[in-house]
Amino acid sequence: MKPLVLALCLPLLSLSTATLAQTPVAVAPSAFDALAARADRYLPGNINSLITDLDVRARFTSDGKSVVYRLGAKGQGRLMLADPVTATGRELATEAALTPLLVAQGAKIDGVADMRPVDFDPAKGTLRLSAAGREWTLDTASGKVTAVEPAPKVAGVVSPDGKSRVIARNYDLWLVDTATGRETPLTSDGNYDRRYGQNYPMLGAMAAANSETPEMSVSAQWTGDSKRLLTYRLDRNGSYIWHAVQQNPPGSRFPREFSYVYPTAGAKDIPQLHPVVIDIEATRAQKPALSLPDVPAQSLLWPGDPLLYWDEAGHIIYEWQARGYSEIALYEADPETGKAQVRVREALKPNVAVTSSALRNAPEWGGYLAISERSDWAQLYLIKRGEDPNSGKAITRGNWEVLTIEHITKDGPALITGIGREAGVNPYFKSLYRVTMDGRISNLTPEPLDHEVKVSDDGQWFIDRMSSPTVPTRTLLRRTSDGQIVLELGKADPSALLATGFTPPEPFETLADDGKTKLYGMIHRPAYFNPSKTYPVIENVYTGPTTHRFGESYEDNMIAGTNALAQFGAIVVTIDGRGTSQRGRAFRSSAWQNLGEVGLDDHIWVLKAMKAKYAYFDLDRVGVYGGSAGGYDTARFILRRPEFYKVGVASSGNHDLRLDKAWWPEVNMGNADDATWERNSNMSVAAHLKGKLMLIHGDIDDNVPVVASLRLSDALIKAGKPHELVILPNTNHAVMQPYYWRKLSGYFYENLISKAE
Repeated sequence: MKPLVLALCLPLLSLSTATLAQTPVAVAPSAFDALAARADRYLPGNINSLITDLDVRARFTSDGKSVVYRLGAKGQGRLMLADPVTATGRELATEAALTPLLVAQGAKIDGVADMRPVDFDPAKGTLRLSAAGREWTLDTASGKVTAVEPAPKVAGVVSPDGKSRVIARNYDLWLVDTATGRETPLTSDGNYDRRYGQNYPMLGAMAAANSETPEMSVSAQWTGDSKRLLTYRLDRNGSYIWHAVQQNPPGSRFPREFSYVYPTAGAKDIPQLHPVVIDIEATRAQKPALSLPDVPAQSLLWPGDPLLYWDEAGHIIYEWQARGYSEIALYEADPETGKAQVRVREALKPNVAVTSSALRNAPEWGGYLAISERSDWAQLYLIKRGEDPNSGKAITRGNWEVLTIEHITKDGPALITGIGREAGVNPYFKSLYRVTMDGRISNLTPEPLDHEVKVSDDGQWFIDRMSSPTVPTRTLLRRTSDGQIVLELGKADPSALLATGFTPPEPFETLADDGKTKLYGMIHRPAYFNPSKTYPVIENVYTGPTTHRFGESYEDNMIAGTNALAQFGAIVVTIDGRGTSQRGRAFRSSAWQNLGEVGLDDHIWVLKAMKAKYAYFDLDRVGVYGGSAGGYDTARFILRRPEFYKVGVASSGNHDLRLDKAWWPEVNMGNADDATWERNSNMSVAAHLKGKLMLIHGDIDDNVPVVASLRLSDALIKAGKPHELVILPNTNHAVMQPYYWRKLSGYFYENLISKAE
């Protein structure tokens, strides 16, 4: 789960509201509507246009030799090309000149088009760009614009030699001869409970297609010689079949029901994935062609394909994790015999953290790389081919975290990203490092800022979006050999935004109650802020151990929906307490099987520290809101600390973790017993409600089913606790839309902001 970002989307058709005691939003139109108009100006989709060159959309061209990017304010864009070798940039076209050419080709554009450069072909001198909902090519010599026709859709996966493709039908796989169309079955025992090369469709896809069998892609990988196919078999394994009703489907007077498989946290039985190898030549000769590599089945924790691929030597690489994340392993299997060996194993107690662990085949270094917390910090290890899979050489060391492996050079350095290594720098700021096999490391981004990077395919250059919550983004082209800045591509200019009276966000830090652990937060104030007044405080919350809430970059904070909500007359904050990720194992450990309580008192501690610094924080009027795991947090904050948090809006919340997909809860709960699951459920503390609580959920949410909010509402009703329940028709996990925005802002305005002290 990821924190939901407040955004403006298309409106829904209708609303269904169920409460024990209805509390409609009743505010003075003149006051609320005036504030709403100002708030809308600062919604993410609108505020972005007030900051020139916040994101110049820089990307390496397909040949890896250049960078395309865009400069200029909205409607005044210039499409550019940079050459890293000569350290120069030149203009290819302007949006003003291209717009009439696009209109002449049938593009529907009102005003000047907003364009995104995609690629540049130096041999042909053509720029590929996207505008008006499709892609185009511009011949920079002649000025001719041509629409790019979408490639014909081909069912299945085509072999490298183009002679065959594999398709799925009725849960089996078939081989189709390209020249003749002849079909040969590759499997023959497929059924609903045993399917090949395809996962279970999600509820949202079913609703969109009005079918329980929507069109789905085939997951299969050919060998380079087109002789073998790597795929998987998926067995339902007795897992529960869910049922959902779409009450108000578009184009129908009557509800629709869908049955679907949704692996559920804590369930005894969930689907199992089995890697499968198919010998194509044996199949054509009608000989036995199916073999299962000698590896354990993979529990399906979320409808997605397994990490399964061919390596450079034609062997199978398969990443497996134990249920409850007590262990992960990288297998290498022989496609001829099906025999497999464990090449890397991570087994930590109480769990292997998914955000601080990764396994990778690394033939460039003669083995495998692991990002592991075996030292209590995520560090990089090299396990040579044939070595003990539980061993490995530490390439990096220290009390900081390696995040990603960006590039590896054969027998040369690797490029990795990490956080928390540099003394005196915010521990959430990312850097790019160059590290050698013997552990020598250099920081390619020494500026004490956050660095979001893209490395070229050849590993020679990288694009660096460098910023902090208070320092505008600079987009740079740099060299990976030494981090040298080759060319500045653009720099964010917020002057148009600041001219509106906008108050920039402020980062905040304080020590936790142990006197040594730093806790971080962000403060968002209204435009034309008046420090002589007092302001209620609203926290936008997301405490999940798979992420952190602090926004490191300038963009994260400037286009956050928290700015819009502040315009109604509140201070809106985000806080990271202990239990979140990427600050080391000890910082996160309090979250293990303790999601119901983790972080609560740290958040209150930070709010009180903010109050101690800024007297205008009114901690007698504190609200909280969030979505997904943040919806769960919102309800638990107001239910478990009812004396402090007075008003909450919880959207798409997984209020009982046993009603959520298996992946997210089991990452943090492992194989918990029933008492532990119950202790972490919001339903178990429903009777504690004292303040105002609104629950919002989409009726076809296929990430967290709507039953989670319905069950919490039922528990509140049984406890005699007034609340509001808003069910949004034909809405999935992302509930953001104008109606949601008005409900959320109106609820806080009526119950928190407009209340006297």
